[in-house]
Amino acid sequence: MAQQDDFAPTVALADERAAAVQALDVRFNGSGSEYFRIWVVNLLLTLVTLTLYAPFARARRIAYFQNNTLVGGDPLGFHADPWKMFRGYLLVLLLGVGYWAVSNFLPHLAWVALLAFMVLWPALWRASLQFRLRNTSWRGVRLSFAGDLKGAYLSMLPFFLPALAFVLFLPAVTEGEEMAPEVARRGGIVIGSVVLLFTALMPWLMARIKRYQHGGYVFAQQRTQLDTRTARFYGLFLKTGGVSLLVGLVGAALVALVLFVLARGMFGDLAAGQRRALVALVVPVALGVIYLLIPLVSAPYFGARFQDLLWNGTRSEKIRFNSALRFRSLFRVTLVNWLLIVVTLGLYWPFAKVRTARLKLEAMSLAVDGPVDGWLASAQQVGKGVLGDAAGDFFGMDMGL
Repeated sequence: MAQQDDFAPTVALADERAAAVQALDVRFNGSGSEYFRIWVVNLLLTLVTLTLYAPFARARRIAYFQNNTLVGGDPLGFHADPWKMFRGYLLVLLLGVGYWAVSNFLPHLAWVALLAFMVLWPALWRASLQFRLRNTSWRGVRLSFAGDLKGAYLSMLPFFLPALAFVLFLPAVTEGEEMAPEVARRGGIVIGSVVLLFTALMPWLMARIKRYQHGGYVFAQQRTQLDTRTARFYGLFLKTGGVSLLVGLVGAALVALVLFVLARGMFGDLAAGQRRALVALVVPVALGVIYLLIPLVSAPYFGARFQDLLWNGTRSEKIRFNSALRFRSLFRVTLVNWLLIVVTLGLYWPFAKVRTARLKLEAMSLAVDGPVDGWLASAQQVGKGVLGDAAGDFFGMDMGL
C-alpha cells in the first residue's frame, strides 16, 4: 500500500504535464475574390510605375495573407513600413543593375562585381529576415530573428561558388571568333565539373541554409532550432529526382505507344512525306506535354515533403511545429490551379495563390507546453543594437522567408 502511495504523485505529474500541452491549429480565412482586387491594383500600379510600386504591393500582399492567418484563433499581424521596404528595393535594384552593367560592359571585371555581390548578399539576406520577423506579431508580441552575421555568411556563400568558378575558370571567348577545339573542351570540362559538384552538394547546402534560418526564429524568448539530419535532405532530393525520372519515362513510353498506334492505324495510307510531317507535329507536342508533366508532379511532391521535413523538425523548448501536408492534396490543387490559370489567361492566379496558401497553412499546427498566456505575458522585446539589425530596419530588406 505504501509503495502505491509513493508512485501516485508521479502518475499525477505525468497527467498534469500532458494536460498542460496546448494544441494550436492554423486556419486561413482569406478568399480569392478579396485577394483578386488587391492583386489587380498591385499589378496595374506596378506596371504604371515601372516596378517602383513593387515593395508597396508586396507589403499589401504580405499584410493580407498574414492578417488572414489565424494561429489558435488569433491572427498574425504585419507592421512593416512600405517606405522602408521601398528603400530596400532601390538598394537591391541598384546592386542588380550595377552587376549587370559590369558583366556586360566590363566583362574582364565580372569577377570583381560577383565578389562584391557575394560580400553584400548574405548580410542583406540576414537583414531581410530580421525586418520581416520583427514586423510580424501574434497576440501583440513581435517575432524576431537571432541568427548572427557569421552564420549567414557560412550558410549562404557556398551558393555563389559555382558562379565564381565559371567567371574565374571558363575561357574567355571574343564575340564573333570561332572557338578552338581545345578551348571548347576545357570549357565543357569546367561546366560539367561545376554542375556535377553543385548538384551533389545541393542538399547539403540547402540543409545549412535552413538550419540557419529555422534556428534563428525567436518568439516570446523561445528560440527555435531545426533538428533534422542532412541525410534526410539528400533522401528527399533523390526521391524527387526519381519521381521526375519516372514521370519522364512513363511519358516517353506513352509517346512511343501513340506513335506506334498511329503508324499501324493511320500511316499506312499516307505517303512518306506526309508521314514525316505528321511525326514532326506529334513528337514536339508530346515532348512539350512531358516537359509540363514533370514539374506538375515533381514540384508538389517536393513541396509537400519539404514543408513536412522542415517544420516537423523545427522546435524550441516550449513550442513544437507539426506539418501534415500530403502530396496527393497538393498535386490536386496544383493541377486544378494550372488548368484554370490557362483557361482564364492568367486571371485565376490570385485565386490559385489563396487555395495553395490555405492548403499549406492548414496542414500546420503547433503544440505549446504550458499556458500560452502565461509565458506570453513575460515576453520582453530585446533590442540588439547590431549593425545588421539597423540595416534591416533602415533599408526595409524583405526577400522572403
